[in-house]
Amino acid sequence: MKYKKVRWGIIGCGDVTEVKSGPAFQKVSNSQLVAVMRRTSELAKDYAERHGVPKWYDDADALINDSEVDAVYIATPPGSHKEYTLKVAQAGKPVYVEKPMALNEAECQEMVQACKDADVPLYVAYYRRAQPRFKKVKELLDARAIGDVRFVSTTQYQKIADDIKEQPSLPWRLQPEISGGGLFFDLASHTLDILDFLLGPIEEVHGIKSNQAGYYEAEDIVTGTYRFESGVHGIGNWCFTAFENVDKNEIVGSEGKITFSTYGDDPVVLTTADGQEEWSFERPKHVHQPLIETIMKDLTTETKQSPSTGESGAKANWVMDELTK
Repeated sequence: MKYKKVRWGIIGCGDVTEVKSGPAFQKVSNSQLVAVMRRTSELAKDYAERHGVPKWYDDADALINDSEVDAVYIATPPGSHKEYTLKVAQAGKPVYVEKPMALNEAECQEMVQACKDADVPLYVAYYRRAQPRFKKVKELLDARAIGDVRFVSTTQYQKIADDIKEQPSLPWRLQPEISGGGLFFDLASHTLDILDFLLGPIEEVHGIKSNQAGYYEAEDIVTGTYRFESGVHGIGNWCFTAFENVDKNEIVGSEGKITFSTYGDDPVVLTTADGQEEWSFERPKHVHQPLIETIMKDLTTETKQSPSTGESGAKANWVMDELTK
């Protein structure tokens, strides 16, 4: 079904929707945010009033079945992604779900199948696929700026947050029954997804996980190696109790290398025998907006524009499952 205009509802209008995603639904052509839901009615009402949204709910089913809501963005923690996706699909409405897509790859596949059975599209909020910074890296690779790609290395580590040390209860991101694992599942998922976008799918994975610091039960360090279908090799190190913050991806080829970060604003750097070139990009105010624009083109035209689907989102969960099993 193609829409002239898409009226969106949000389930879980928490912090991620304040700037990163929520306002983008009002700014993209032919898109409108018409309803939001949060379990605490006062918070749902406050969000709706501050963002100019006409309807608010404290019941997800009521939003899903609202006849004036055409599509639903699920912005809850991963533990409820499958439940809500299946309900939205049953209601016959397109789904846009936060990342990571679900608690594990098996849940992701249930979500994909449910949306196929209902003949509704499923999109995942791996928004970096649509941002100019990462599209530039893809452009360089497609142009063979570094020749034949040999391997990619990822090094991402950070300090332990003070609030994790001090607070009596852990944030949901560190509760595997809600998030799927520790910070690795929340943060590394973006990197693994963007590597899939840049280099194609990963087909073989080997990993080691540990909890070294003991601040919580979930893994706080993961090291892995993987091989892409293209033959490219990869290695990744993620640690969340280190002495400083580092975020670096390096794709090495037969004639050069490309260096870039997943979360930072560092320039994309191309290094070859001829020297270095750099490209800097301003971070979008609403980081989801470029991806939402592609989703809206999918929903309102006959073209397939969105680079992040249920099928691609499930791949990141499969890799993370393999790295941490």
